[in-house]
Order: sequence, then C-alpha cells, then structure tokens
Amino acid sequence: MSAALATVFVTVLASAPLAAKELPPKPSVADVIKASQGAEWRALDPASTLYLELPAGRVVIELAPVFAPHHVENIRLLVREGYFDGLAVLRAQDNFVVQWGDPDEDRPRALKTAKARLAGEFTIPLTNDRGFTRLPDRDGHAPQVGHSNGFPSARDPKTGQAWLAHCYGTVGVGRDVGADSGNGSALYAVIGQAPRQLDRNITVVGRVVDGMPLLSVMPRGPGAMGFYDDPAQRVAIRSVKLAADVPEEGRSRLEVMRTDSASFRAVAEAQRNRGGPWTKVAAGHVDLCNVPIPVRRQGS
Repeated sequence: MSAALATVFVTVLASAPLAAKELPPKPSVADVIKASQGAEWRALDPASTLYLELPAGRVVIELAPVFAPHHVENIRLLVREGYFDGLAVLRAQDNFVVQWGDPDEDRPRALKTAKARLAGEFTIPLTNDRGFTRLPDRDGHAPQVGHSNGFPSARDPKTGQAWLAHCYGTVGVGRDVGADSGNGSALYAVIGQAPRQLDRNITVVGRVVDGMPLLSVMPRGPGAMGFYDDPAQRVAIRSVKLAADVPEEGRSRLEVMRTDSASFRAVAEAQRNRGGPWTKVAAGHVDLCNVPIPVRRQGS
C-alpha cells in the first residue's frame, strides 16, 4: 500500500462516526405516576376550581388565589352572578390562545357585584410564595423557575418578586393597554408554544387541569389575532360554575400530583434525562413548560 493510500485509509477511519453507546433504560413519567404514593397527590379545592361548560364537554380550571387574589375573587363574583353563562369563545389564534368573554363591546353585559377594573397582579412579593420548589435547569426568562403548589412559576431574588409563567394551559386575564384595564371578565388559555414574553405583563389567574383538548382543537379564527369575524363561528358557553356550587355528584373528581413531592421530582427527571432504548441522546435539561404536572381521577 502506498503512503498516500494509507493516509487516505487512516483519514477515512478517523472520520467514521463511532457507534453511540446505548442509553440504559430509566423510569418514564408513566412509571413514576404508577409508583407514586397517595400522599403525593392532592384534591382540587372546590372554592378555587372552575367548570367551563362547552357544547363539547367540561374544561376544569384551577385558580391561583395566592398569585392573583383580587382577580380570583372578582372571577368568583362574576361566576356566581352568572356573568359568563351564554357568552362565547371569541378567539382561537393558532399557536397562541383561545379567549372567551362578552362579544358585544358596544353594549357589554352589566356587572352586578363584580368590579369593572382592577390593578394588574403581574407579580407578588417573593415571600408570599411559600410553596416554591425550584428546578435546577437554566431559564432564559427568569433567574429561578420551578413550581408553586401545582403552578409553573418563576422568581427573581434580587427584585424580591415571584410570578406565574405562561405555559401550555395557563389561564390569564385579557386586558387593554392599561395595566388596570382587566377584571377577569375576559379570559384566555394558552394553546400553543409557551409565550413567556407575556410573563409579568398579564395577570395569570390559574391553569387548565382537564379538558385542554376541547380548547386546543377550536377552529382558528380567520380575523386579526384569531378573532371570529362571523358570530356563527363562535362557540357558545353553556355555563361557568365554581365546583363548590355544584352538587357533589356533578363534580369532576380530580387529583393533582403535589409539586413538592419526590414523585414530581422524578417526573421532572424523567423528562430531563429519558432512558433508552428509543432515546439515543439524553437532553440533560428540561424547560419549565415541558415538565408535565400529572392529573388523575380520584381512585385511579
């Protein structure tokens, strides 16, 4: 073999990709859920749970009074007034949000005991967030991220502020330009990639814990920002009720995995470092909004 040919042969061998070492199997999220203990789950508080009843079924929303106490209380008043009953889903913007409320801006539905305007509750003092469990992963939107009693959240120790993050299923309050121009009468749920740029710019009042498929499959609105141009395209809201006001037999029996539990830490790790044999490269990282918060039917 000539020297030139030998050099080419060695070069080809050196550039040939090495066979990747197969990743060992690891517990999946489903495995973690199956092995979890009963004490690692909590029932939803009926006083902070909404049932949004649509023609296709029920959407269950858990409210977050720790992060938006005034807006949550106003939403409770609106619901008990029957404000949302008979209104509609007004908007479905692709890869963004579904929004519901009053379609008539010129003659809006009258309020009874609920307030028409509230100061924005975009953040809270960090000391008020006593249920925070931090993720070790880096985040581009906040110095620290994790979960606060079942809600994806973020915080900044330097400013002493904490806030809820805009992840898939997050429910926020629609507003105009003014920070005090929302009151909870117009709500939206995130149905697309997490729009974290909205963090600290909108009051977040909760998240959908069951029924997201009913919102995510809504026909996209053809108008600007996904609004429905034709009223016939809107989806009617049959009713919105607090679970506390629904008879026991009519309630959705749901439990949420405690985000301060060992099993939830294992859920995050299962997303962060998936095992083989299907996975070939472990990410070694998990985004806040890609950590699933398991929900199950009571007794399952």
